Amino acid sequence: MISVTDFKTGLTIEIDGDLYTVVEFMHVKPGKGAAFVRSKLKNIRTGYSVERTFNANEKVETARIEYREMQYLYNTEDGYTFMDMETYDQLTIPTAKMGDAPKYLKENMIVEIQQYNHEILGVQLPNTVELEVVATDPSFKGDTATGGSKPATLETGVVVNVPFFIEVGDVLSVDTRTNQYLKRVNK
Repeated sequence: MISVTDFKTGLTIEIDGDLYTVVEFMHVKPGKGAAFVRSKLKNIRTGYSVERTFNANEKVETARIEYREMQYLYNTEDGYTFMDMETYDQLTIPTAKMGDAPKYLKENMIVEIQQYNHEILGVQLPNTVELEVVATDPSFKGDTATGGSKPATLETGVVVNVPFFIEVGDVLSVDTRTNQYLKRVNK
Protein backbone atom coordinates (compact mmCIF):
# COMPACT_ATOMS: atom_id res chain seq x y z
CA MET A 1 0.00 0.00 0.00
CA ILE A 2 1.13 3.52 -0.75
CA SER A 3 -0.20 6.87 0.38
CA VAL A 4 -1.61 9.03 -2.41
CA THR A 5 0.68 11.82 -1.21
CA ASP A 6 3.60 9.66 -2.45
CA PHE A 7 2.35 9.53 -6.07
CA LYS A 8 4.99 9.82 -8.78
CA THR A 9 4.49 10.06 -12.52
CA GLY A 10 4.65 6.56 -14.01
CA LEU A 11 3.67 4.76 -10.79
CA THR A 12 1.34 1.80 -11.41
CA ILE A 13 -1.50 1.33 -8.94
CA GLU A 14 -4.52 -0.96 -8.57
CA ILE A 15 -7.95 0.53 -7.84
CA ASP A 16 -11.13 -1.58 -7.78
CA GLY A 17 -9.43 -4.40 -9.69
CA ASP A 18 -8.20 -2.14 -12.52
CA LEU A 19 -4.59 -1.17 -13.20
CA TYR A 20 -3.71 2.49 -13.66
CA THR A 21 -0.57 4.46 -14.37
CA VAL A 22 -0.25 7.89 -12.76
CA VAL A 23 0.03 10.41 -15.62
CA GLU A 24 -0.28 13.63 -13.61
CA PHE A 25 -0.91 14.52 -9.99
CA MET A 26 -1.18 17.66 -7.89
CA HIS A 27 -1.24 18.09 -4.13
CA VAL A 28 -3.88 20.65 -3.17
CA LYS A 29 -4.11 22.26 0.27
CA PRO A 30 -7.03 24.65 0.28
CA GLY A 31 -7.29 27.43 2.84
CA LYS A 32 -10.26 25.69 4.42
CA GLY A 33 -10.79 21.97 4.64
CA ALA A 34 -8.53 18.95 4.28
CA ALA A 35 -5.75 18.53 1.74
CA PHE A 36 -6.35 16.29 -1.26
CA VAL A 37 -4.57 14.91 -4.33
CA ARG A 38 -6.00 15.56 -7.79
CA SER A 39 -4.69 13.00 -10.30
CA LYS A 40 -4.95 11.92 -13.91
CA LEU A 41 -4.75 8.14 -14.29
CA LYS A 42 -4.48 6.00 -17.43
CA ASN A 43 -6.11 2.57 -17.41
CA ILE A 44 -3.44 0.12 -18.60
CA ARG A 45 -5.89 -2.43 -19.98
CA THR A 46 -8.19 -0.05 -21.89
CA GLY A 47 -5.94 2.96 -22.49
CA TYR A 48 -8.60 5.40 -21.28
CA SER A 49 -7.64 8.27 -18.98
CA VAL A 50 -9.66 9.29 -15.94
CA GLU A 51 -9.33 12.11 -13.46
CA ARG A 52 -9.72 11.20 -9.82
CA THR A 53 -9.46 13.07 -6.54
CA PHE A 54 -8.19 11.34 -3.40
CA ASN A 55 -8.23 12.47 0.24
CA ALA A 56 -4.65 13.12 1.41
CA ASN A 57 -4.82 10.30 3.98
CA GLU A 58 -6.03 7.66 1.48
CA LYS A 59 -3.90 4.66 0.56
CA VAL A 60 -3.93 2.64 -2.68
CA GLU A 61 -2.45 -0.69 -3.68
CA THR A 62 0.70 -0.58 -5.83
CA ALA A 63 0.78 -2.96 -8.78
CA ARG A 64 4.00 -4.75 -9.62
CA ILE A 65 4.34 -4.96 -13.38
CA GLU A 66 6.88 -7.49 -14.65
CA TYR A 67 8.81 -6.96 -17.88
CA ARG A 68 10.19 -9.89 -19.88
CA GLU A 69 12.58 -9.32 -22.75
CA MET A 70 11.40 -11.22 -25.81
CA GLN A 71 12.17 -11.38 -29.52
CA TYR A 72 9.46 -10.74 -32.11
CA LEU A 73 9.18 -13.67 -34.54
CA TYR A 74 6.09 -13.33 -36.77
CA ASN A 75 2.40 -12.49 -36.87
CA THR A 76 -0.65 -14.48 -37.94
CA GLU A 77 -4.39 -13.87 -37.80
CA ASP A 78 -4.30 -15.11 -34.16
CA GLY A 79 -1.80 -12.46 -33.07
CA TYR A 80 1.89 -11.71 -32.75
CA THR A 81 4.36 -14.38 -31.68
CA PHE A 82 7.36 -13.65 -29.46
CA MET A 83 10.13 -15.86 -28.08
CA ASP A 84 11.67 -15.68 -24.61
CA MET A 85 15.42 -15.25 -25.14
CA GLU A 86 16.33 -17.38 -22.10
CA THR A 87 13.88 -20.29 -22.17
CA TYR A 88 13.01 -20.21 -25.92
CA ASP A 89 9.31 -20.46 -24.96
CA GLN A 90 7.00 -18.87 -27.52
CA LEU A 91 4.09 -16.61 -26.64
CA THR A 92 1.33 -15.32 -28.94
CA ILE A 93 -0.23 -12.00 -27.99
CA PRO A 94 -3.66 -11.15 -29.47
CA THR A 95 -3.67 -8.16 -31.83
CA ALA A 96 -6.07 -6.28 -29.53
CA LYS A 97 -3.40 -6.17 -26.77
CA MET A 98 -0.67 -4.91 -29.10
CA GLY A 99 -1.71 -1.24 -29.26
CA ASP A 100 0.47 0.75 -31.70
CA ALA A 101 3.37 -1.72 -31.52
CA PRO A 102 2.69 -3.42 -34.90
CA LYS A 103 3.45 -0.13 -36.68
CA TYR A 104 7.10 -0.46 -35.64
CA LEU A 105 7.74 -4.21 -35.25
CA LYS A 106 10.42 -5.78 -37.42
CA GLU A 107 11.35 -9.45 -37.44
CA ASN A 108 13.83 -10.38 -34.67
CA MET A 109 13.30 -7.07 -32.82
CA ILE A 110 13.80 -7.26 -29.04
CA VAL A 111 10.89 -5.82 -27.02
CA GLU A 112 9.65 -6.00 -23.44
CA ILE A 113 6.40 -7.81 -22.69
CA GLN A 114 4.42 -6.32 -19.77
CA GLN A 115 2.78 -8.79 -17.37
CA TYR A 116 0.75 -8.52 -14.19
CA ASN A 117 0.01 -11.75 -12.30
CA HIS A 118 0.68 -13.79 -15.48
CA GLU A 119 -1.73 -11.61 -17.50
CA ILE A 120 -0.22 -10.09 -20.64
CA LEU A 121 -0.83 -6.33 -20.65
CA GLY A 122 1.03 -5.32 -23.77
CA VAL A 123 4.31 -4.67 -25.52
CA GLN A 124 6.82 -1.97 -24.70
CA LEU A 125 8.91 -0.99 -27.71
CA PRO A 126 12.33 0.63 -27.65
CA ASN A 127 12.03 4.44 -27.66
CA THR A 128 13.55 4.61 -31.15
CA VAL A 129 13.64 2.20 -34.08
CA GLU A 130 15.47 2.28 -37.39
CA LEU A 131 13.26 1.73 -40.43
CA GLU A 132 13.84 2.00 -44.17
CA VAL A 133 11.84 4.37 -46.39
CA VAL A 134 9.90 2.37 -49.02
CA ALA A 135 7.82 5.18 -50.55
CA THR A 136 7.98 8.98 -50.59
CA ASP A 137 7.74 11.81 -53.10
CA PRO A 138 10.99 12.44 -54.97
CA SER A 139 13.30 15.27 -53.93
CA PHE A 140 13.76 18.21 -56.27
CA LYS A 141 16.68 20.55 -56.70
CA GLY A 142 16.16 23.49 -54.40
CA ASP A 143 14.57 21.48 -51.59
CA THR A 144 16.41 22.42 -48.45
CA ALA A 145 17.10 20.67 -45.21
CA THR A 146 15.13 23.31 -43.33
CA GLY A 147 11.55 24.29 -43.83
CA GLY A 148 8.83 21.88 -44.81
CA SER A 149 8.22 18.18 -44.74
CA LYS A 150 6.62 15.40 -46.74
CA PRO A 151 5.07 12.05 -45.80
CA ALA A 152 7.17 8.90 -46.10
CA THR A 153 6.01 5.30 -45.82
CA LEU A 154 8.43 3.08 -43.92
CA GLU A 155 9.04 -0.67 -44.26
CA THR A 156 6.48 -1.59 -41.58
CA GLY A 157 3.77 0.54 -43.20
CA VAL A 158 3.90 3.44 -40.75
CA VAL A 159 3.82 6.93 -42.28
CA VAL A 160 5.94 9.73 -40.79
CA ASN A 161 6.65 13.29 -41.89
CA VAL A 162 10.25 13.74 -43.03
CA PRO A 163 12.36 16.58 -44.48
CA PHE A 164 12.36 17.04 -48.26
CA PHE A 165 15.88 15.56 -48.72
CA ILE A 166 14.83 12.06 -47.55
CA GLU A 167 14.62 9.52 -50.39
CA VAL A 168 13.46 5.93 -50.91
CA GLY A 169 16.05 3.56 -49.45
CA ASP A 170 17.16 5.89 -46.64
CA VAL A 171 17.17 4.40 -43.15
CA LEU A 172 15.57 6.65 -40.54
CA SER A 173 15.52 6.76 -36.77
CA VAL A 174 11.91 7.18 -35.60
CA ASP A 175 10.59 7.89 -32.08
CA THR A 176 7.98 5.18 -31.31
CA ARG A 177 6.32 7.29 -28.60
CA THR A 178 5.57 10.31 -30.82
CA ASN A 179 5.79 8.81 -34.35
CA GLN A 180 8.32 11.50 -35.30
CA TYR A 181 11.34 11.42 -37.57
CA LEU A 182 14.52 11.94 -35.55
CA LYS A 183 17.40 11.59 -38.02
CA ARG A 184 18.69 9.82 -41.09
CA VAL A 185 21.00 6.94 -40.17
CA ASN A 186 24.22 6.67 -42.14
CA LYS A 187 24.31 3.58 -44.31
